[in-house]
Amino acid sequence: MRLVVATCQVDYAGRLTAHLPMATRVLMIKADGSVLVHSDGGSYKPLNWMSPPCTLREGTTEDGRPEWTVTNPKTDDTLRILFEEIHHESTHELGVDPGLQKDGVEKHLQELLAEHPATLSPGLTLVRREYPTAIGPVDLMCRDAEGASVAVEIKRRGEIDGVEQLTRYLELLNRDPLLAPVRGIFAAQEIKPQARVLATDRGIACAVVDYDALRGLDDPSHRLF
Repeated sequence: MRLVVATCQVDYAGRLTAHLPMATRVLMIKADGSVLVHSDGGSYKPLNWMSPPCTLREGTTEDGRPEWTVTNPKTDDTLRILFEEIHHESTHELGVDPGLQKDGVEKHLQELLAEHPATLSPGLTLVRREYPTAIGPVDLMCRDAEGASVAVEIKRRGEIDGVEQLTRYLELLNRDPLLAPVRGIFAAQEIKPQARVLATDRGIACAVVDYDALRGLDDPSHRLF
């Protein structure tokens, strides 16, 4: 990961436009190619970002100031970062991440949906839980009634960052000719309106899960052990 602390101006153009005036911010360039712009506030969410696949080009303006141009070949969106001063720059090798350790409810929700995938979509069958990718495991890899691949990301509360996570998984999975085309299902007990809009825009289906109803399907009296 590359970290840059700089006084900079950020402009995003494409399906929407956004402008961040000159201020000191943290820029993160991850190994998967994503570029994120953070401030000292605003919790964990970046002020702006570009998801992979994207290309970062470093250059200078006509008056000699450093400038980054980040482009996405699929959408033609562009993120331009104009630098006034770079205060710090470093690169760190983080290694392979073991993945998020889910809490009890979310883990149990995943187990229940693995046993009853058709509750998400009729005809859905499980291929594997925790399907590995280069950036972490997909909660469930399934096949639909037509035999097409379906990646399922499961959250207790569905927010925008969960949709972004599934988007990154889908981008990687669709590069595998043995799996492609892969569509996504974003499953949660509650899905925020903004997350639903983003998921719909990216062709990802949303499924609201009734945890108690799923637990009712998991009848211990039907088990051998």
